[in-house]
Amino acid sequence: MLLGFDIGGTKCAVLLGKQEPESIKIIDKVAVPTDLPVYEMIDQLFNIAGELIEKNGVKKDQLDGIGISCGGPLSSKKGLILSPPNLIGWDNVPIVEMAKARFGRPVLLQNDANACAVAEWKYGSGKGYDNIIFLTFGTGMGAGLILDGHLYSGPSDLAGEVGHIRIGEFGPVGFGKAGSFEGYCSGGGIAQIAQIKAREKFQVGQSVGYCDRIADLHLISAKSVAEAAFNGDETAKEVYRICGEYLGKALAMFIDLLNPELIILGSIYGRAQSLIETAMMEVIGREAYFESASFCKIVSAGLGENIGDIAALSLAMMSNQA
Repeated sequence: MLLGFDIGGTKCAVLLGKQEPESIKIIDKVAVPTDLPVYEMIDQLFNIAGELIEKNGVKKDQLDGIGISCGGPLSSKKGLILSPPNLIGWDNVPIVEMAKARFGRPVLLQNDANACAVAEWKYGSGKGYDNIIFLTFGTGMGAGLILDGHLYSGPSDLAGEVGHIRIGEFGPVGFGKAGSFEGYCSGGGIAQIAQIKAREKFQVGQSVGYCDRIADLHLISAKSVAEAAFNGDETAKEVYRICGEYLGKALAMFIDLLNPELIILGSIYGRAQSLIETAMMEVIGREAYFESASFCKIVSAGLGENIGDIAALSLAMMSNQA
């Protein structure tokens, strides 16, 4: 049996699973909002894990391993979470040591992008490929790299922190930097672009489909903007077009640098591909070296909304190999 923790900026999940020949089966799951101070949150997650183990009649020594997937930066070698921008207060948290002390089983920590890259490579859209870039494209923006059939995390576990790359001189803020890749291409970044566009419309007496008044700008989300775009709102479509352009700009750089066979885009892309793809591909066509671009396929995550769950359990499966 496998125990997984998927720790995100807005929600966390605790999972019990089982390895099968071609997949990982989820046996049980509990999701909770990430709304407590760090050590209270971890204690809550560990308590939920204990309840799942007991509920399903599993003994601790029947656990093959424990996987912890969390937004980076972090150190898998030291077992530390290192101040992720979407987890305020999670500074130098020794979560691997804590999990080992609580459960007495092997534990593997990886950032969520790396964990999802492995899950997609083994069980999703990346099956059969050896050179893959996986992009989280959710609350934040990070990358997991499978190069020549191996996960590449870098000597200090910080390879793939692409959200910090500046792709615009000015722009929405993500990863502590205005104009960053995460600023333009993440849930929070899309909301920021939409707020700017709504303010422009309101100041000249026009309306937008995803917000009724200037006092409600803070309520805008990537989801509400997508819903308005699918309902035909032109400003909402423009927001996602801008996101798509900057996504294409970043992907063109990655294609030229790494010559991947496959780029897998998670979360938001799977839900809003039709709003993003045209602008993204137009920019890639202009900016990327044509032979590299023609060799690279760009797809949405094959594991869909289950990717975070399978990712955490994939780490649990690998934990006693670490």
